[in-house]
Amino acid sequence: GALRVPGWAGISLGLDIMLFVLSVMAGRVVPMFTNNAIPGAKAVKNLWVEKSALGAILLITTVDAFHVSGSWFAQIAVLAMLAHLTRLWLWRPWKTLKTPLIWVLHVAYAWIPIHLAFRAMSAMGWLSASLATHALTAGAMGTMIIGMITRTALGHTGRKLVAGKMEVACYALVAVAAVVRVFVPLVNPAAVVYSVLVSGALWSLGFALYTLRYWS
Repeated sequence: GALRVPGWAGISLGLDIMLFVLSVMAGRVVPMFTNNAIPGAKAVKNLWVEKSALGAILLITTVDAFHVSGSWFAQIAVLAMLAHLTRLWLWRPWKTLKTPLIWVLHVAYAWIPIHLAFRAMSAMGWLSASLATHALTAGAMGTMIIGMITRTALGHTGRKLVAGKMEVACYALVAVAAVVRVFVPLVNPAAVVYSVLVSGALWSLGFALYTLRYWS
């Protein structure tokens, strides 16, 4: 006979796995890139913070597998959020403000604690779960992708690791697309359709500019 799996399982666990992969990858590259690009940045990795941040995501994945919600899940998500906020703080994002190729990665990572905070509030029934999903997908994943593909395209072709005006425009468009998609429906639920359209247009334009800039 067929094995019946609820519809939420694939999406929820798939997103959790992507969150874990993104967290691992960010921990590997963001502090390293920050220190390499910005003299005196002193981005650091703390072993216990690293274990707590990644372990919390694995715990969330586990409880999601059993479809746990309510206050128990909210407490786990809040602890995960605090661990990731601490992790980001240790990477000293304020040191990156004059270096777009680096600050875009910090902006992307900042969406992870936002996602976790929204998951906690969603578990308590305070806001829609879709906002947490889009904080991860449009926010963390989308911004990290545009940041990494510009950096790797430059670095792997022997060019200077410097973001020009076109790259900054790409970063801004994708970042604003995420803000529109997540926060406009939060402030005005009736505007959700408009937020999707505007966000989609900004997102598409950001990656279209990347294609134009790097086509050659």
